[in-house]
This record gives sequence, C-alpha cells and structure tokens, in this order.
Amino acid sequence: MGTHQKIDRVARRHLTKKIGETAYFPSIREILHFEGIHGPDGVKLRSPGVDEPKHFINPESPHEGMLLQYIAEHIANLTIALRQRNESRAAFEAAWLAHAVTDGLTPAHQVPYEEMLDELWGNSASDRSRVRDKILIKGDTTLKTVKNFWEYWGPRGLMSTHTLFEAGVNTVTRGRRFTQAVPSPEQYAELERIGYQALYIRLVKEVAALDMYESFKQTGWTERLGRQTNQELMPRIIQAVVLAWYAAYQAVSQED
Repeated sequence: MGTHQKIDRVARRHLTKKIGETAYFPSIREILHFEGIHGPDGVKLRSPGVDEPKHFINPESPHEGMLLQYIAEHIANLTIALRQRNESRAAFEAAWLAHAVTDGLTPAHQVPYEEMLDELWGNSASDRSRVRDKILIKGDTTLKTVKNFWEYWGPRGLMSTHTLFEAGVNTVTRGRRFTQAVPSPEQYAELERIGYQALYIRLVKEVAALDMYESFKQTGWTERLGRQTNQELMPRIIQAVVLAWYAAYQAVSQED
C-alpha cells in the first residue's frame, strides 16, 4: 500500500542528518527497488509457502519466532555489504531490514497470526503453496468452506481485520512528512550502550502497551487511533529503522 516505502523515505532522510550527505549508504532509490514485488511481501506472491519471512512477534516473549533473528542477520549482512561497497547487496539488506523492523512494530503483527491461521486452515501455513490457497480456505464440506471464508474475510475476520488496520495506517499517515521522528541523542547513546536488539524489544513493548489493534477490532478507525498512529506509532517505527541502519553503518565506521 506504500507505507513501507514512505517509512523508508523518511528514515533515509533522517539517517542523512546523522551520517552526512557524503557518507556511503544506499540511496533511497536503490533501497526502494527491493520493496514491493522485490521485497518480503513479494515472496508471498511469487512463491507462496516457500521460505516466506514471517514478521510476527509476541511482545511478551519476543525471542519466540524468527523476527529478531531476521533483524540481526540483516544488520550483520548490511554491515558486510557496506564494508565491501557492494551496492546491490547493501540496498537489498537495508530494504529487507527496514521491512522486518517495521512489521514487528506494527500492531497487526504483534498477534499470533500464523497460529490462528493454522488453526483455521487445519494444517501448517507452509502447505499453502498457491496464491488462491491464501484467499480461499477450503473445508471438508461446502458449509465448512463458507464458514472458513467468513472467519477469514468476514467482518472482524482474521485477514480482513489485518488488512483494514494496515490500510487505515496508510490512510491516516498520507501527506505526513514526520520531520520530528528523528532518533534523539539519548537513543543513539542507548544503541551504543545496550545494542539494537534490546532497544528494539523495548520499542515493541511500548507499541504493544498502546493496545491499538484491540481498540481497532472493537471500534474500527477512530480519531484517537489516528492520533496514536501519527504521534506515537509512526515516529517509533521511523526511529527504529534509522537506528537499525545506523547500527550497521556505525559498525563499519568504527573499523575505519
């Protein structure tokens, strides 16, 4: 829907404020090449069920699942690519790193979506190897298929709720430049002191405490949720992306 691209653009501008115009880092044009169809979401369309990155996180048990590992690997790989001046690889890692960081801080990704989908489907998500399998969940009978469809796409359904929440974020942030969503000196100092993972887990818990997804499921989009998105959620996401990129950049600059 363009939200990831918007976050990347703002984050890249804010990173420049920290590292300067002449510092080596992929341009926003290079980074955005690896979003959309070339990004993590594109994998779900090109090869459904095959090595799909699952960007969900449980704020109460953040080390469960693969998201923190994905983020750590992307930071490490971005560091290597920056060191080697490998422009294509650096752009790829920066884009996929930003995507993973953003997803984990999105309230719709802080619920056990995959587990609920497996329960609804009746087997592992990896068995859904066709795009149509992600749209129509067949049951043993026609009645069961209709029931599954309703629970997935109906009002407050699993996918409809997830999609409408993310569409709402795109709508309420449209036209916003988030010029103030710059990491503070304290955040940069904290990054150096405790490392990115600990900082990120804290941000995940802060977003979870806003309880935005549960509020959305009860009331839909409201003025209050819009304010939370623009004043609390998006600034945290943008800062987290900038800090993740900077973690890799700093690792290289310290070597120099």
